[in-house]
Amino acid sequence: MGRRRTSIEGSRRANLRNLKVKGFLEVSFTDWPGEVASVLFLPGCNFRCPFCHNYPLWCDPQRFEDVPLEYVFYKLESQREWIDGVCITGGEPTLHKGLKDLICSLKEKGFKVKLDTNGSHPEVLKMLMEEELLDFVAMDVKAPLDPFSYRKATGVMVDMEKIWESIKLLKEGHVPYLFRITVVPSLHTEEDLLLLAHQLSGSRKLLLQNFNPTNAFDPSLRQQVPHPVEYLKELQKKVDSIVGRKGL
Repeated sequence: MGRRRTSIEGSRRANLRNLKVKGFLEVSFTDWPGEVASVLFLPGCNFRCPFCHNYPLWCDPQRFEDVPLEYVFYKLESQREWIDGVCITGGEPTLHKGLKDLICSLKEKGFKVKLDTNGSHPEVLKMLMEEELLDFVAMDVKAPLDPFSYRKATGVMVDMEKIWESIKLLKEGHVPYLFRITVVPSLHTEEDLLLLAHQLSGSRKLLLQNFNPTNAFDPSLRQQVPHPVEYLKELQKKVDSIVGRKGL
């Protein structure tokens, strides 16, 4: 038993050594609904969304210095009274072998954990949920749930069965969650968003996020004007009436 424990601890240390944290936001009031959180940014992504503004995290992660986990844990401990939990985002966190070990370390230190994901690795999501390692999940859906729309919005071919599986896991699980979509005028029509709302009917929430053209991955989108805030608010009401609004 002692050898097995030592082996597990050794494996975790190795995985954490290999895990790269490329950004650390000590306090955020917007990344976790109703909570104050610290945010960890992990590099790498399997999507190439043209509207992505975090694309240097997967396009050129070496431009960012590694943030030592020792420093992260020290800062988290020093502000324990001010934050409610830790949000792990990216990039796409589920690409990293050390994700579970990072979450386990945070949970052992008494922090709640929120995961941001694109839903492309349901096996990772399922494992983390089954082991009760997550307190909240935000899954980014990119477009109506068909291969053509998703390829247009992500820049790659996507296995839609995996996206649907992640959606099912969240809808049928016990972990609080929300779905969210970044609304890009040239990529999403109102009909697209209402169709997506019907596809996600019975979910807790589909949150519409306004597109920010600043530093978009596709240079042609940097001149595009986002929708007016009032328009999105009205559209959110329509989406809520379809999805079935429930408290977060």
